[in-house]
This record gives sequence, C-alpha cells and structure tokens, in this order.
Amino acid sequence: MNDKQNSLEPKDWIRIARKDWQRIGRNLKENDAEAAGFYLQQALEKYLKAFLIQHGWKLKKIHTLHTLLKEAVKYKPELEAFRKLCEKISGYYVMDRYPLFADSGLTCEDVKNDLPEAKRLIQMLFPDEKLDG
Repeated sequence: MNDKQNSLEPKDWIRIARKDWQRIGRNLKENDAEAAGFYLQQALEKYLKAFLIQHGWKLKKIHTLHTLLKEAVKYKPELEAFRKLCEKISGYYVMDRYPLFADSGLTCEDVKNDLPEAKRLIQMLFPDEKLDG
C-alpha cells in the first residue's frame, strides 16, 4: 500500500463520484441492490466531500453522509432538507460490507426510489452537474 494522500481537488472527487453514479445503474441492472446502494452512498459521499473541499474544509476520513451534510449545511443551509436521505443512505454503506447486514432486505426498488432525491442533492451541491439515471 502506498502512502499517497487523497486529492484536495474537488474535480478529482467529482470524477470518481461520477463513476460511482454509473456503477449504481449497472448494479441495478444486475439486480444487486446492496452493491447499488453502496455505490449510491459512495457517490454522495464523494460529491459532499468535493463540495466541502471547494469551501476550504479539511479532508477527514468520514463515511457517514449525515455527518458530511452537517458540515455542508454550514456553507449552504438549504442542504438540511436532505438530512433524512443522508441518514438512510449512510446505512447502505454497511449493508454490502458486513455479514450481519447481508440479508438487509434492501431492494433495487428502494435504491431506485432514492435516486431522484439523491440527484436533487447532487445538483444543489453542483448545479451544472449532469447525471443520467
């Protein structure tokens, strides 16, 4: 493992977030709800980190979306409207990673239902961001 630091360039985080967004669709097509949910969480995490870094935030190893959102609200208070979404999707991170949650009951329909609000959050962070799906 190398000792490279994570980029402090928002564009780098956005580039990877876009890849994760694409992975959601591929996993939904494969009927893999846990992986689709995981990549939804990952995409939102990276978009939030890009937004925060853009505003001078010091990068931290945080995976919980609602914690990142709490920081983002300091720069854009209207993001508070996405708190419940972030709390919900933060849980998707563990569902695909830990045996205890292997049979979480998460469905592809659950993930699909979260996509429109997730897209609104991303577009509030980055109004010019174009997302498919």
